[in-house]
Amino acid sequence: MDSERSPMFDDLDLEVLRLRPGVKWAQAGPEVLPAWIADMDFPVPPPVREALARAIEVDLGYPAWDDQPWANPLNEAFAERMKRLHDWTLDPSHVHHFTELIQALQVLLHVTTRPGDAVAVHTPAYPPFIKTLTDMDRPLVPIPMVDDGHGWRFDADRLAEDVARHGCRALILVNPHNPTGRAFGRDELAAIAEVADRHDLLVISDEIHSDLVHQPHRHVPFATLGPEAAARTVTLTSASKAFNLAGLRCSVAHVGDPRVRRALAAQPPLLFGEVSSLGVLATLAAWQDGDSYLAEVRATLARNRELVAASLPGGVRHHLPEATYLAWLDCRALGLGADPAEFFLRRAGVMLSGGPAFGPGGDGFARLNFATSGPILGEILRRMRDAAEEASGG
Repeated sequence: MDSERSPMFDDLDLEVLRLRPGVKWAQAGPEVLPAWIADMDFPVPPPVREALARAIEVDLGYPAWDDQPWANPLNEAFAERMKRLHDWTLDPSHVHHFTELIQALQVLLHVTTRPGDAVAVHTPAYPPFIKTLTDMDRPLVPIPMVDDGHGWRFDADRLAEDVARHGCRALILVNPHNPTGRAFGRDELAAIAEVADRHDLLVISDEIHSDLVHQPHRHVPFATLGPEAAARTVTLTSASKAFNLAGLRCSVAHVGDPRVRRALAAQPPLLFGEVSSLGVLATLAAWQDGDSYLAEVRATLARNRELVAASLPGGVRHHLPEATYLAWLDCRALGLGADPAEFFLRRAGVMLSGGPAFGPGGDGFARLNFATSGPILGEILRRMRDAAEEASGG
């Protein structure tokens, strides 16, 4: 792919995008450019379109794996993908299916913890995770991400102290991290694994952005750190981020912890619903035939993150994300208050995700989604610069 332009992703028609019924554009309004929710503007992968078209033309009946979750083809497909990408050998029979990661998280907390049990999470954190903990009365124990001037890190010693002080039962690990874009290294993950082993924590590892790690960084699945880590980890992922399939509601969970497998097996099999056959077929097509599409996505995002770094308003700080298509913007120097996203929506017509919703460490920040065409991203950044300069009297 030309490093400056993607024919598939840069020829997006703004007026066509505005007609999309999905939440990203529908909530934006007629003059607003949305860069908030983690949906890409890119088209559906061709293999996914073809697989769904075949299914719609031929058969929308009960799938062959109905009432036989172990026979769902996603089990083997996920195992094969993990072996190919990460040299991770796993038991396909330990793969479970959920509509999305939020459902999986809520089910896991429901069967493994009780109201009042504390849960550790790196903060700032994905807002639906924070809301889940609040709604389920699982107190959040924040693991602050710290800006050390060169990037985002966390204090492993503080993690150990806080886990012990609050008696945490579980840790939600988001790797790659949303919103900072960190791809945790093996040494950092090993420190978490040591704390988890010492305090017998269930590790719920959200690895949904693992396909979107930028060179030279690498994704390290938490469950590959060793047998002890694998035996206390549930790994959550989906094709929804890398292949833009969120609306099809399909995700997988590899349940490495035998206690969790027993807890899930004790529930009525349909209590938490089932994924649709179309979601399964789309995910299979993406994972098995979507490599060229994903390569173009990653090249486009690598270019776009450089454009963001070069074109932000003066006074806005951020670290080049190591993964994801999300830029975590420190706007505190601009004096825009706790939620700078409100300012950019009102004065620039750009819709960002507001930092306060990400919990501790979010005030004064905003999250920008740069998974769009080069021209649209350029206009988003131009509007933001103009608004910031006008507000500062420049």
